[in-house]
Amino acid sequence: MGTTQLESVPEPKYWHLKTVLSEALDSEFAVGEILPNERDLAARFGVARATLRQALEQLELEGRLQRRRGVGTTVAPPRMGVAVGSAQGTWPGAAGDAWQPADSELAPAPAEVARALDIDPDEPVHTVRRTRVSHGQPVAAELLYVPAGSVPDLTAIDAPAGAARARAVLRELGRLALEGQDRSVELGSARADDAKALDRLPGAPVLVVTTRFLAGGRTAALSMATYRADTCRLTFGDQGAVEIHHGPEQRAS
Repeated sequence: MGTTQLESVPEPKYWHLKTVLSEALDSEFAVGEILPNERDLAARFGVARATLRQALEQLELEGRLQRRRGVGTTVAPPRMGVAVGSAQGTWPGAAGDAWQPADSELAPAPAEVARALDIDPDEPVHTVRRTRVSHGQPVAAELLYVPAGSVPDLTAIDAPAGAARARAVLRELGRLALEGQDRSVELGSARADDAKALDRLPGAPVLVVTTRFLAGGRTAALSMATYRADTCRLTFGDQGAVEIHHGPEQRAS
């Protein structure tokens, strides 16, 4: 067979530079070390700054680099493996759940969320915000959408505001019989609110895990969890608990 058109296309300059930079990270820099500024790096490797930025963005996407607010570009530690559980799993907020509830509000959900929940656009929905921290750094932020009809016994007296209200929503949700879950994962870019919660810059690569929780023959809740792509490696198994793996010799749950 002859050479295909795709095979004849030369390797992009930024891709070759990414390989060279990766080798330099291995041999010259330690984890957490700040890289020289773009001007100096571009001069060192004899490339345009636009080409350098493409290579740096790719290395960030691959988890080799991190862009930190007020610091610059640093060498990233190895990714943490995050096991997101089995197909059945448990309700959010169940025993062993590592997420920390921050607050909750009752208001109509965004149109795309209302469609996913199969509810009217103006139906009130509890939006629970939760965060996940590992070893002192934020690794994920979640928006959990729970239609008011899923937790009809929730009252304002039980859940006045803030984290207390979030915990009350989770408690009432956990009273339902969970019939199953379905989950999807996609690569995205951090929105301004996600970036702030995760201590990243807007546009940083993230992994978005969307989970539908099924009960009573319908979608009782919808979770949209945003993970730092430079930090997390998502794994899927049969265990419902979430585990963080920090390398072959260290494991903490």
